[in-house]
Amino acid sequence: MSEKKNQEKVLEDVEVTEEELSEVEEVATEDSLEKQLADALADAAEQKDQVLRIAAEFENYKKRMMREKNTAMKYAGEHIFREILATVDNLERAIAQGETKDVDPRQALEALLEGVKLTLKSLVAALEKFEVTPIESVGEPFDPESHEALTMEPSETVPANHVLNEFEKGYQYKDRLLRAAKVIVSAGDEK
Repeated sequence: MSEKKNQEKVLEDVEVTEEELSEVEEVATEDSLEKQLADALADAAEQKDQVLRIAAEFENYKKRMMREKNTAMKYAGEHIFREILATVDNLERAIAQGETKDVDPRQALEALLEGVKLTLKSLVAALEKFEVTPIESVGEPFDPESHEALTMEPSETVPANHVLNEFEKGYQYKDRLLRAAKVIVSAGDEK
């Protein structure tokens, strides 16, 4: 029994008032809130750092893309010009062939004409490679969107408002008109 009395006595001595208990809890809560605040501030600083890094990376990306775009625009025609250089070489060879003095003039003219035909063929092939195609006009109905009428002439064989003759070919780049064909349009039968 004496042990039980000792325990009660100890409990009485240890008995804490509700006020004291509340104060202890407040101190613990304040410590916990301060820790949470410190953790939140550290997390916010880390998030801010990440956002700043991402913003800097994005700015660098934008600058790099602008440089690449400018370079691409600056040299966009490089492939086309490389193809056309072969035509320039062929024309230079044709002129050199036409200027030889020890050859019969008729034979030189035929060789020059053959060289020019081959050069034209290679140039047309280069244009077609880049999807530049001629617009077929002769015998077709006149289309003001792809033809430019220079004049009208009567014709017994070509119906009215159809292309009679082509003065200058028209060309199309992919699905866009590059140059309208300059044509002579039939006025129909003179009668």
